[in-house]
Amino acid sequence: MTFLDQSHRQTPTGFRKFLFMNWPVSLLLCAVAATGFLMLYSVANGSLQPWAQPQMIRFALGIIVMLAVGMVHIRFWRGMAPFAYIGGLLLLLFVEFFGSVGMGAQRWIDLGFIQLQPSEVMKVALVMMLALYYDWLDPRKVSHPLWVALPIVLTLIPMALVLKQPDLGTSILLVAGAGVVMFMAGVSLWYFAAAMSGGVGLVWTVMASRGTEWQILKDYQYRRIETFLDPSLDPLGSGYHITQSKIALGSGGISGRGFMEGTQTRLNFLPEKHTDFIFTTLAEEFGFVGGIALLVLYSLIVILCMASAMRNRDRFGALLTAGLAATFFFFFAVNMAMVTGLIPVVGVPLPLVSYGGSAMLVLMGAFGLIQSAHVHRPR
Repeated sequence: MTFLDQSHRQTPTGFRKFLFMNWPVSLLLCAVAATGFLMLYSVANGSLQPWAQPQMIRFALGIIVMLAVGMVHIRFWRGMAPFAYIGGLLLLLFVEFFGSVGMGAQRWIDLGFIQLQPSEVMKVALVMMLALYYDWLDPRKVSHPLWVALPIVLTLIPMALVLKQPDLGTSILLVAGAGVVMFMAGVSLWYFAAAMSGGVGLVWTVMASRGTEWQILKDYQYRRIETFLDPSLDPLGSGYHITQSKIALGSGGISGRGFMEGTQTRLNFLPEKHTDFIFTTLAEEFGFVGGIALLVLYSLIVILCMASAMRNRDRFGALLTAGLAATFFFFFAVNMAMVTGLIPVVGVPLPLVSYGGSAMLVLMGAFGLIQSAHVHRPR
């Protein structure tokens, strides 16, 4: 009997799969989501409507999705990776021609009961596809230029479609997640050094293109960069968001002003307080302590997922777990850096805390894949 046969025989079945779930991660996800419910209740001035109650329902549905996906064998999801990637590309193309427009961007498909954002689906599908690719590829070839080129192309195609929406924040998350999978697969560090050098050149090109016929970014995105460097240039216009965010963060102090006592939030000075800037609301009401507590919860989720990936002897499951955990890390890291003024405002919500439908369901589906890799890892 081969080792592979033994490992398959030791794979849990039935109710044992449920018991073998990564329950610490599941409990941490519930803790983060509960924080989101609390803050959505607060920004609605002590009401479950219009944000907290729908968010609770979506999270409950998300838990069911996570458990259902986790119970399915990881070999099935391995086989579904190409279909997920192609389906994600088709959805992005559909958005390009028939998508719903909101806040100056064309990113959603109106399904009636929910606004589906295909770029969220693509973040997961891309990691699945790259994990499958490196699981198939001979480890001795991972740094060969020919075999490095293909995953780069697989990443650049959806990134270009997402940039066109425009959605700079999600484009960054796509590249970051793909980069982590390539790094974990063993791609030479020289490629990453070359990519960083190319990134510097790209930034210069982007800035040099402003005002030309081949301008790369939208005008409002250039204004975001300017106001990131100096918010006082337009304190009542494009610099308003970050200026009010910093005021709210500062007013929270160490322990905060108290639940539902944040002046910036209560008086509606803070924009997008239930979506992109909800972390600022939390920091104003619960202070530095509250912000660090949420950061610790997020960090523990990532650490536990990475530990699961490192213990997984199935290459596809390990790479999938690491890639999705890294995408989750960049998700909340970019949002926190954005609202604290460390990076320009790029429109990335805070996972499981910001109000949103499709983003939460896709994210819980991603954690379902992590659970599947954890439950069905070779034993």
